[in-house]
Formats: sequence, structure tokens, C-alpha cells
Amino acid sequence: MAKVHTRVKRRLGIRSNLDGNKILKKKEKNSRPKTFPNTESAHNWAAKENLVSDGYFLKSVKRNKRFEVVQKE
Repeated sequence: MAKVHTRVKRRLGIRSNLDGNKILKKKEKNSRPKTFPNTESAHNWAAKENLVSDGYFLKSVKRNKRFEVVQKE
């Protein structure tokens, strides 16, 4: 594997004295919640995932520009 250079290390927040390849192999990607650009697409996705029977609501994200489906517990 090629050497991880300083610019990439800065972007990823890796200290310069460490080997970047070992750290990159261990690092796992965080999963983010699914968001939708409008309420119609969010409701359609929830219907396909069968969340209608369990109950859900839409949470506004990014200053009401996107919407997240949150399942009621």
C-alpha cells in the first residue's frame, strides 16, 4: 500500500508521527441516518420499509431542507 501523505493525514486527523496505513485499516466508517429532500419521498420510503404500521414521524434536518424518518418506540 502506498504511503499516506501529510495532506491526507491532516484531512483524516491522523498524527504525523504515526503510520497512516495501520490506522486507515482499523478505522470504521460511521453510518448516518437516511435523509430525504422532501416529505413525499420520506413517506414513500417509510411505506416501502413497512414503518407505517409501527408508527413514525419526520424530523427536520439541515434547516428544514432535508427530512429524516424516525421510528416511534
